[in-house]
Amino acid sequence: MTTITRPLGNSDITVRPLCLGGNVFGWTIDEPASFRILDAFAAAGFDFIDTADMYSKWKPGNTGGESETILGNWMKSRNNRNKIILATKVGMEMPAESSGGAGKGLSKKWILHEVEASLARLQTDYIDLYQSHQDDPATPLEETLDAFAQLVKQGKVRLIGASNFSAERLAESLKVSTKHGYPRYETLQPHFNLVERKEFESTLRPVCASHNIGVIPYFSLASGFLTGKYRTEADLAKSPRGQGIKKYLNPRGLRVLAALDEVAKRHKATPAQVALAWLIAQPTITAPIASATTLKQLEDLLASTRLQLDEQSITQLNAASA
Repeated sequence: MTTITRPLGNSDITVRPLCLGGNVFGWTIDEPASFRILDAFAAAGFDFIDTADMYSKWKPGNTGGESETILGNWMKSRNNRNKIILATKVGMEMPAESSGGAGKGLSKKWILHEVEASLARLQTDYIDLYQSHQDDPATPLEETLDAFAQLVKQGKVRLIGASNFSAERLAESLKVSTKHGYPRYETLQPHFNLVERKEFESTLRPVCASHNIGVIPYFSLASGFLTGKYRTEADLAKSPRGQGIKKYLNPRGLRVLAALDEVAKRHKATPAQVALAWLIAQPTITAPIASATTLKQLEDLLASTRLQLDEQSITQLNAASA
């Protein structure tokens, strides 16, 4: 079991270097299957779990909040809330143009409304890491951060984080927090992995490095592409995520898979373990987020935290994915 922990930004909250993604709970796996994954994750000594208020609204018949509900039921049945570092998100649901920007997004009114719904579904009275799910240019940063400040003061939220922010907006938000004495975003959740590197590395990473913001990238395995399961057009039918992977089936994507295969063979590992170990070894990364729908997939994810890639392997992966 890995004993290494890393802090979330400048906070005193530390986590193991892997975060379990809750986007699949209530989407591709039901509650009993979700419980099996969660039990095994916790039994392995891991505690960091990420979800969102709108997971998994996209599934026909769902209304959103299904993932939080399953997570809340699990924590209650296991009586382990105090052992879990719980991250959720607000603000992906943007207001209709006709509403003049009011009521959703990252407006104060919407955050204060949604946090109560999330707390109820999660069956808890506090959230460890509450994140802005995406930037909301229609709402002033001051208004959003003031709402978060209120929640921190009330003890309903311990830390705040940002997701899907540009480097400029993230830097601006840090200035606003300093100016007004608001809590600052301690973490960033960007789209970053071996086949999605450019935006994070060129613009976001410098901001995170200079302000000691912990990075918890999502789609760490590129929706499953980096597991090596999808190598031809025919493979895309294997999963509901298949169509989102099509864009990686090009010469560069196949070059990355070939490098993953070679490094995996050298380390007696799997491509997924190598892809996650590469992320864990990157500067500013606190914990990649990855989800599992089977215990075998979860074992793969957990093993990545024990895999130490040598310089040759990292150089080879960097070159293949450049």
